[in-house]
Amino acid sequence: MPAWLALLYVWPIGMLVAGSLQAGGLGNYLAVGQRVDFLRLLFNSLWISGWTVVLGALVNSLAGYALARLQFPGRAVLLGLVLICMVIPFEAVAAPLFYSVSRLGLRDTLGVQILPFVANGVSIYLFYTFYLEFPRELEEAACLEGAGPWQIYGRLVLPNSGPVLATHSVITLLSSWGAYLWPLLVTAGPQARPLPLALANFMTTPPLHWGQIFAFGVLMVVPVLLGFGFLQRYFQPGSLTSGIK
Repeated sequence: MPAWLALLYVWPIGMLVAGSLQAGGLGNYLAVGQRVDFLRLLFNSLWISGWTVVLGALVNSLAGYALARLQFPGRAVLLGLVLICMVIPFEAVAAPLFYSVSRLGLRDTLGVQILPFVANGVSIYLFYTFYLEFPRELEEAACLEGAGPWQIYGRLVLPNSGPVLATHSVITLLSSWGAYLWPLLVTAGPQARPLPLALANFMTTPPLHWGQIFAFGVLMVVPVLLGFGFLQRYFQPGSLTSGIK
């Protein structure tokens, strides 16, 4: 891809930063902190996205590893259901899911914004395809050394899953960090409100000041960029075959 095409992605961010410095400069960022409890909102989004990524990595990697290694009745059907879940839009299940969490009394909490998104068809399939290519020789060698299934998974397979863990983390982080519809349905007050919902409310609350709105947007984007920068190093394939002698 030509390098100049990267401008198509960088340009909106540049415009966002430039807009945040107009008619007030750095004072726009201070004004955001004065108008809303930004640290609380940031904590909510970090908590929701962080736990969704971590719990999702555990649950989806276990599911993907089981589908790739274990042979059991209904395995093909289960894999087919995972593929079906990948193409069903969330909007199609939002109403029954909302009804369920309302009956359970889970609305207006941070947990209700985490639990429904821990298991994910896309992540399960990513782990499944990765583990299909994972060298069985490493697992067989560990088995000969007396390691059990959980030890093989926890001490060998998962630590060598850096590329797919990074991919899962980025996809899940972007999806969770930018979620709007579900938080809008299940939150009523600011205590459990994440950043996207707070930004939408900020844009419609007087006084309307575009410099402050852009500053809010910059503050919302920075954690995602930092997270992606941290995970980028793990996208390079690991030396999985280096232990095979």
